Amino acid sequence: MSAGVTDAPASPATVVPTRHTGRTVAAVAVLLVVAWLLYSMATNQRFEWGVVAEYLFAAPILMGVLNTMILTVLAMAIGILLGIVIAVGRLSDNVIVSKAAWFYAWFFRGTPLLVQLLFWFFLSALVPRIAVGVPFGPELFSLNTNDLITPFMAAMLGLGLNEAAYMSEIVRSGISSVTPGQTEAAKSIGMTRLQTMRRVVLPQAMRIIIPPTGNEVIGMLKQTSLVLVIGYSELLTSASLIYARTYQTIPLLIVAAIWYLFITAILSVAQYYLEKRYGRGFSPLSTIRTDNVEPLPAPEGKEVRQ
Repeated sequence: MSAGVTDAPASPATVVPTRHTGRTVAAVAVLLVVAWLLYSMATNQRFEWGVVAEYLFAAPILMGVLNTMILTVLAMAIGILLGIVIAVGRLSDNVIVSKAAWFYAWFFRGTPLLVQLLFWFFLSALVPRIAVGVPFGPELFSLNTNDLITPFMAAMLGLGLNEAAYMSEIVRSGISSVTPGQTEAAKSIGMTRLQTMRRVVLPQAMRIIIPPTGNEVIGMLKQTSLVLVIGYSELLTSASLIYARTYQTIPLLIVAAIWYLFITAILSVAQYYLEKRYGRGFSPLSTIRTDNVEPLPAPEGKEVRQ
């Protein structure tokens, strides 16, 4: 050490918090916009909140809510089950089955859902009677198409068959995410292809399938409003029938929106718990605790500094 130079104690460092001016400005702007919207909704008499409260739990609206939920559940059941079949067909080694499954997905994804709903509703114009019998043989019985394809049946077929095309892509991506080694290991212990798919592949693929399927269910809930054009009495149809008579359009649309938002919130909670259940065992490495892990012993003759 040089003469005359002394060791002075280091002064403590001053920690200056980082200023996030942009975040503050954005937060204030968002709060101002929200406050303005709430004030406008509260003071604008044209919203007619009294009419909204009057019809929110009206019998026709509640019946429309029930019909919407029934249609959503049945259409999604058709879409999921048929989508799994189509996805497995897309992955089949049989060229004919694979191409047929590809054509199904291409056709139903390539045509508008509204067109498909109208096609099923007006099916009697193309096929007046639906016959059941032996192929190229005698007819066993037949039904009037108008009696069979009711607005509910047309809505369920249109929504379900269209959804199957999208679900097939979701299921196919989930199945493809499972490594081939899993399938080979299942085959090595004597499992058939069906057993491997049901017991090994699909349970692991559910982690990938569940999140987009939850989005599809919520989307299906809103897509049921399209059946307004074929006269099925779901939520939006029920609201439209009321405002066509009372001319209170905006309040009835608000009633429908409130119910859609309420059901969507319930479905979102259910989706969260499903994702949590099927995501067990796949936590990212950042969530693994290491504070209770004992350090490795030091090599002989060396000291480990704490």
